[in-house]
Amino acid sequence: MSDNLIVYTGEQLARYHFGADHPFGPKRHDAFVERFKQKQLDRRVSHGAPVGASEEAIERFHLREYVEEVKAASESGGGMLDPDTPAVKGIYEAAATVVGTGLAALEQLMQGHYKRAFIPIGGLHHAYRDRAAGFCVFNDCGVIIETLREIYGIKRIAYVDIDAHHGDGVFYSFEYDPQLFIVDVHEDGRHLYPGSGASEETGKGEAAGTKLNIPMPMQADDEQFLDIWPEAENFLAQKKPEVILLQCGADSLKGDPITHLHYSEATHAHVTRRLCELADQHSQGRLLALGGGGYNLDNLATAWTTVVEQMITYPEA
Repeated sequence: MSDNLIVYTGEQLARYHFGADHPFGPKRHDAFVERFKQKQLDRRVSHGAPVGASEEAIERFHLREYVEEVKAASESGGGMLDPDTPAVKGIYEAAATVVGTGLAALEQLMQGHYKRAFIPIGGLHHAYRDRAAGFCVFNDCGVIIETLREIYGIKRIAYVDIDAHHGDGVFYSFEYDPQLFIVDVHEDGRHLYPGSGASEETGKGEAAGTKLNIPMPMQADDEQFLDIWPEAENFLAQKKPEVILLQCGADSLKGDPITHLHYSEATHAHVTRRLCELADQHSQGRLLALGGGGYNLDNLATAWTTVVEQMITYPEA
């Protein structure tokens, strides 16, 4: 068993979905867990249980008015939080569990119990401080970043996002923040929601040069990703972050129904191993990986179990 890795799964996490007819459907969590067990990875890690977040914790990132809006919509059910995000009954509790589980994993890392953690249902990177967006109700990434600052006194944080979609809710919420270092490799916004993340977007004000957006052409494959990755890795190494967050969306694998990239799980394997090394060098090993997007169940099971496998075996393999 790896004493270095804790993985969070459970029914409460699985409840974050928008119904069987929605891309972010009810089978995503269980597709990961099934493959996780098939590969017997569940025997090689520690296990964490989902936990809800308090309103106080959620409001470290989100405006109180918006949190109240989600609560009301969740109680009544029906309607839309944004054009892509239905206000299904119970979504407040489900979204709060995504946030709370991320914070529980963070606590384990910050207390030194584990070096690495993985949560399959998380990385809801489109939500803004005042609104839902793109299947994302609460931005667990944003809450984790604010918690690192407010509760743990950590300033230098790296956020790495390899989801096919640009992590706009994180990027624009911290665009002026000079100590949040972002590497976001995504499908070119001219072809995919949310239409942002141009290479010229590098942060503003004192934060100019602290963000790295790398838009990829449609049908970009592993080879093209590996061509650009050294730039990202060098950028991160120069910044020397104290904690690394990885949003490892599986919608960048070939065959996703709503995106157009052609990676295999080899891209996720490479990124995970390199970030494990960077974390060991600069961040006391602290690497928190969040599943992110992925709407082909086989792809997400493949990509996420690959991430877990690399976190288990680094540095031996």
